[in-house]
Amino acid sequence: MASNTEQLRRTLQEAVVKCSERCLYQSAKWAAELSNSLPETPSTSTSFNSDPDSQMQDADLPPSVSTFLSSNPDPEEARLEAQELSKYLLAKSYFDCREYDRCAAVFLPSILARGPLTPTSPNAKTRTPTKAGKGKAKESSPNSENGATPLSNALPRLSQKSLFLAMYAKYMAGEKRKDEENEMILGPADGGGTVNRELVGLARSLEGWFADRAAKGLEGSNQGWLEYLYAIVLAKGKTDEDAKRWLIRSVHRCPFNWGAWLELSGLLSRFEDLQKIVRELPQNIMTVIFHLYASQELYQYTETTHHQLNELERFFPESQFLKTQRALLFYHSKDYDEAESIFSTLLHADPHRIDGLDEYSNVLYVMAARPKLAFLAQVATATDKFRPETCCVVGNYYSLKSEHEKAVMYFRRALTLDRNFLSAWTLMGHEYVEMKNTHAAIESYRRAVDVNRKDYRAWYGLGQAYEVLEMHLYALFYYQRAASLRPSEPSMWQGVAKCYDMVDRPVQSIKAYKRSLVAETYYNQGSSFGSSATNGGASQGVLSPQTLHAIALLYEKMGQLDEAASYMEMTMAQEGPGEDDDDEVRGPGTGVTNATSQARMWLARWEFARGDLARAMELANELCNDSVEVEEAKALIRDLRARMETGRSPS
Repeated sequence: MASNTEQLRRTLQEAVVKCSERCLYQSAKWAAELSNSLPETPSTSTSFNSDPDSQMQDADLPPSVSTFLSSNPDPEEARLEAQELSKYLLAKSYFDCREYDRCAAVFLPSILARGPLTPTSPNAKTRTPTKAGKGKAKESSPNSENGATPLSNALPRLSQKSLFLAMYAKYMAGEKRKDEENEMILGPADGGGTVNRELVGLARSLEGWFADRAAKGLEGSNQGWLEYLYAIVLAKGKTDEDAKRWLIRSVHRCPFNWGAWLELSGLLSRFEDLQKIVRELPQNIMTVIFHLYASQELYQYTETTHHQLNELERFFPESQFLKTQRALLFYHSKDYDEAESIFSTLLHADPHRIDGLDEYSNVLYVMAARPKLAFLAQVATATDKFRPETCCVVGNYYSLKSEHEKAVMYFRRALTLDRNFLSAWTLMGHEYVEMKNTHAAIESYRRAVDVNRKDYRAWYGLGQAYEVLEMHLYALFYYQRAASLRPSEPSMWQGVAKCYDMVDRPVQSIKAYKRSLVAETYYNQGSSFGSSATNGGASQGVLSPQTLHAIALLYEKMGQLDEAASYMEMTMAQEGPGEDDDDEVRGPGTGVTNATSQARMWLARWEFARGDLARAMELANELCNDSVEVEEAKALIRDLRARMETGRSPS
């Protein structure tokens, strides 16, 4: 076990160096934190002692620390890297200073190839040329066959490390210009259509480079970093399937690049997609971590997921990343107390850690824990007030205080810092709903699903917004998308059911309401980590009386009165035991609600119409005690007494 731990530590340390060399700082930070969360072994505790006078030899240091730069086992790549060392250090210094164009210009010509973004598959060696524009040189070759032109590699001969750095700098330069060209968040000219203009040139150049390597039989010595960059370019061009294939190739060659796994997770829209793609991934611990993370992102808060997390924590007992995943699993399962406890522990252990604080603030917002949310906002602001996560924390604080204008201001600030920050788009949409600005809410939610199509909250928000506008078919579509992402969330199915009812499709509406009841049962009687949720007044072991009453009314609408009466009885039964039902063993119930009183009134009239005057009188008297439908109940009692006195049956 100790030797495996040390091997994993060295691998992660090497990943930190390699990611840092390529300026993938977030991936380097993730690998460094994971490496530091490994338990100490005798070798690590004795190799680095605290005696300042001890003579430590280079041989005592791990391989990733004993050299300034990582070594390359490929002799040709090592030779190129040695030749380019001075230029590489210059380019990296430019990148670190955010001078991306200067960084790229150290190695690449000023103008990359231009053309349409038509990506090839990983095994493609040729591509069909596009029609040349007027005045432009045609893409043809005397050696082309059947209209296919071999891809040309116009890039200079460079090591893969230097080429990646230069092309990544080109990509970052395009992203920087895209941000500069963007209008004010949700401003008059902000349509979200600004694109990175470097994508076309990068795609064409990388296609040529890969084709050239394939033609020379050098694919086996590809390191995986350029595959990762190409996949990012393809994903930006909305060619998700091609991007997935290249990311799979990348993680096979450099599995400890966490950025590649994040990109791959972002391309999965359903849990079935994850199950399908796992079979194509390398069989190592990174695939296990990826499966856990992607499952959490897809809201798979099952016992299997928790067991998987337990197994990973045996290897990384102090990993803040894994603890955050556990907190999010509890959050998704609506066990807010447990999620808050884990987040609070993380905050005390590392008060300067901003990652995940926006999710922590969501938990505190749902719990209405205003003092804790205020403290969290102070801590985050003192650490870094210009992080999107900090802005979301402060925005949630103002939202909880019902200061929605200030909340929107902070969510806008978060998006100014990072337009792809999903939480801010969704939360800003919620604020616009509170402010009755439906059109701004719709645009915010649309931008959220553009960033991440797995965000059920944004889909549900779109459904609500269109329902307010009485555009029920649109609302139905968005509610269905939300329900497909969170099938165990009752409110998703209730939204679907209401829209089906509004478009006069009662059968589908009843089915959706019943799915909502199943979802409530899942939460109320569910796993050991999700039993605190309530919906519509329902508590553990009790179904929502509102939902049951809605089903009953739909059956009445369809003329199925016996079914309607059955569901009205079920609605009343959710109240729980009455004053004289001490001997009956039942759940606590919801008590008297509008839905149960309306059901009791309906049943009283139903029994009256059927001639069961005694049962109708019993129900009417109960209504008088409920003090909800009192006047109607008194009128019904007077009519019942009159019928009983005359002995006449109702007509």
